[in-house]
Amino acid sequence: MDTKIGALDACPHTSTDLCAVPSNGAVSTIQSSTTSTIVTPSDATLGRHLARRLVQIGVTDIFFVPGDFNLTLLDHLIAEPGLTNVGCCNELNAGYAADGYARSRGVGACVVTFTVGGLSVLNAIAGAYSENLPLICIVGGPNSSDYGTNRILHHTIGLPDFSQELRCLRTVTCYQAVVNNLEDAHELIDTAISTSLKESKPVYLSISCNLAGIPHPTFSREPVPFSFSPRLSNQMGLEAALEAAAEFLDKAVKPVLVGGPKLRVANATDAFVELADACGYPLAVMPSAKGLVPEHHPHFTGTYWGAVSTPFCAEIVESADAYLFAGPIFNDYTSVGYSLLLKKEKAIIVQPDRVVIGNGPAFGCILMKDFLRALGKRLKRNTTAYENYHRIFVPEGHPLKSAPKEPLRVNVLFQHIQNMLSSETAVIAETGDSWFNCQKLKLPQGCGYEFQMQYGSIGWSVGATLGYAQAVPEKRVIACIGDGSFQVTAQDVSTMIRYGQRTIIFLINNGGYTIEVEIHDGPYNVIKNWNYTGLVDALHNGEGKCWTTKVHCEEELIEAINTATGDKKDNLCFIEVVVHKDDTSKELLEWGSRVSAANSRPPNPQ
Repeated sequence: MDTKIGALDACPHTSTDLCAVPSNGAVSTIQSSTTSTIVTPSDATLGRHLARRLVQIGVTDIFFVPGDFNLTLLDHLIAEPGLTNVGCCNELNAGYAADGYARSRGVGACVVTFTVGGLSVLNAIAGAYSENLPLICIVGGPNSSDYGTNRILHHTIGLPDFSQELRCLRTVTCYQAVVNNLEDAHELIDTAISTSLKESKPVYLSISCNLAGIPHPTFSREPVPFSFSPRLSNQMGLEAALEAAAEFLDKAVKPVLVGGPKLRVANATDAFVELADACGYPLAVMPSAKGLVPEHHPHFTGTYWGAVSTPFCAEIVESADAYLFAGPIFNDYTSVGYSLLLKKEKAIIVQPDRVVIGNGPAFGCILMKDFLRALGKRLKRNTTAYENYHRIFVPEGHPLKSAPKEPLRVNVLFQHIQNMLSSETAVIAETGDSWFNCQKLKLPQGCGYEFQMQYGSIGWSVGATLGYAQAVPEKRVIACIGDGSFQVTAQDVSTMIRYGQRTIIFLINNGGYTIEVEIHDGPYNVIKNWNYTGLVDALHNGEGKCWTTKVHCEEELIEAINTATGDKKDNLCFIEVVVHKDDTSKELLEWGSRVSAANSRPPNPQ
C-alpha cells in the first residue's frame, strides 16, 4: 500500500463528547435548573415534553416548514415561551439553518412534514452528519391509527408503506425513532435527543400527527436534565500511547502540529492549543478546521492544504521529519486530489478515540483531549521548525492598487472584507472560490468562521447563515456567496429579513459555477444572470430592515461597506459584487487542476 497520507481517510468516528460542542470548543450548556414540578394533567402532553426538552438542551430557536402532519405539534412548540419558531421557505433551508445553528449553539433542530418534507430535508441532514453536528430532525408523521393498515396516504409514493422516509434517513442519522404510541413516546424522544448529543450526529424523530396534544402520565413532570456517564480513556492504553508518541516526537528534529476538523467533535481544541504552547512546534490547521484554532497563537503558520496552503506553511509541514495530525479527514478535496507530500511513517494520527503512530502501533479507547493534554507534559520543547518558518517567512503583499473606476477584482474585495473582521463578526464561506479566498482571511480573536468542506453542498450557506445568525445575534455575520450557489437557496433571505437579522451578504456575481469551471469546463457551468439586488428588494417588499446595492469598482465597494457598517448597521445588507468571470484565486486554479486529474484517473486494470 502506498505510504502517502493524502490517500488515507479518517477512521470511523465514535464521539467522545458528553454533550454537544460548538465551534469555539466550549461545551454547550444543558440547563439543570429545572425542578421536578408537577405538571397539570392537561399540560402533560408529548408536545409540551418535546418543547421543554429542546429548551433544556440549549435550543431556543427551531426551524420549520408547516405541513398538515406537523401542525398540531407546531402548536405546542409555539406555546413554549422559551422557543422561537423560525418559519423557513423550504425544508432544505430549514435543515441548513439547523446545521448553522448547531455550529454555534452545539445542537440544532428542524421540524418538517411526512415524506415530502423528510425527503426534502435529507440533503441538509446528510451534510450535518458529515460534519458531526448534533441535529434533531423532527417529522410530523401519519396518524397512529393508520399504522398497520393497508391504507394509502397522501405525501407518499402511492404504496401502503410508511417507511420510505425512515429508510432514506436511516443512512444519515445515528438514531431513528417512530413515535406512534404514547406508552413509549417519552422513552423514544429522550433516547433520540440524548443520542444526538452523545454521538454528535443528527437523529430522526417521527411523531404521529394525532399524539402531540394528548396527555399521558409519563409526561407529568418537568423533564429531568440529562446526565451522561463520562467516557474515560483506557489508562493503560493512554500511558502506552503517550510513551510511544513522546519517544517518536522527541527524536525528531523538526516536528510540527496540524489540527483537523474532528477537534470540534472531540472537544479537544483547548487541549490542542495547550500542547502547542508546551512543545513549541509550529501550528497549522487543515482547511476544514479553520476557525477551530486561534489564529493569533504565536506559532500559528496558517492553513496546510498541500499545493494551495498558506505561503510557507506547506514547506514547513512537508519538510518536517514528524507531524502530529489531530482529528484529520484526508479526502480528495482536503488532499488536493491526493497530492499531499506526506509519509505515513512520519505521522501520528490522533482521532477522537484512537491514536496511530507511524505504520504502527495503534492504541484504541483513548480520548483525544486526554492524549493531547497529557502529551504536552511529556514532550521536550522544540522550536526548530518554527524558527525555520520564521527565517523563510515573507509577509504577503497587497493587491495592486485599483485605478479609478477600474472593474473590481476579487482580491481587492477580500482585502476590504479582512478589514471588517473583529471579535464581533463571523464569516460564513460558501462552497466555491469563497473557500479559497476566505481561507486567506486572518481571523481576529473571537471571530467566528464556518464552512462545509466535507459535504460541499452548494447553497448551504444561505440557510446556514440564517441559523448561525439566529444563534448568535450579538455577532454580525458576513456571508460570502457565489451567484450559482445563491440561486439554489435564495428564498430564505426573506426569513433573515423577517426575523430582523443584521447579516452582510456579499453576493459574488461572476456568471457561473467558477469552482466547477476550474475542475472541468463546459456550457453547463454558465448560469442565467439574475437581478440579484432586485430579487432581494422583492423579498424585502417594504417589510423589515433591508438595504441592497450593486458595486462594480473599489470606490463603490468602499462606499457600500461604509454604509453597511454605518447608517445601515441594523439592517440586513445585501451587496452584489460584479466581477469578471475568470477572476479567481490562484489557489482555485491549482486546486481545480489537481482535483480534475484525480477525477479523470483511468479505471483500475481488470
